[in-house]
Amino acid sequence: MFARTLAAILSGLLFGAGLVVSDMIKPARVLAFLDITGEWDPSLAFVMGGALIPSSFAYLIRKRRLTPAFDDRFYVPEHGRVDRALIGGAVLFGLGWGLVGLCPGPAIAALTTGRWEVALFVAAMFAGMVLYRLTVGRPAAVIR
Repeated sequence: MFARTLAAILSGLLFGAGLVVSDMIKPARVLAFLDITGEWDPSLAFVMGGALIPSSFAYLIRKRRLTPAFDDRFYVPEHGRVDRALIGGAVLFGLGWGLVGLCPGPAIAALTTGRWEVALFVAAMFAGMVLYRLTVGRPAAVIR
């Protein structure tokens, strides 16, 4: 259990550090990437492209293993179904990302900046998670 918790903490810290180093915790940078008609900033495309490299290796490793190192199963979507929940979630995510330039990971990492706007976004994000849990009755991230 300790190894699993430690691996999760180290993974989160590495992910957060990557977001800080790549400057993706600045909403202005993300909004500039989304502004294809103005002064477009392609740097987010390079960050996303760079993320494909370790992700590709992770999928290759997953194919060769029965279980992950610190859990009894992999949590990977295995159905290709597109339903209302997926579309609705994607729309909400895109609207939030496009309106304020933050999504969950960078928002949590951006708390280190001390900006009240980021804290408000994270509070609203957690409130939405709680509201979802209360109305639907299950966490959205669990894939069985």
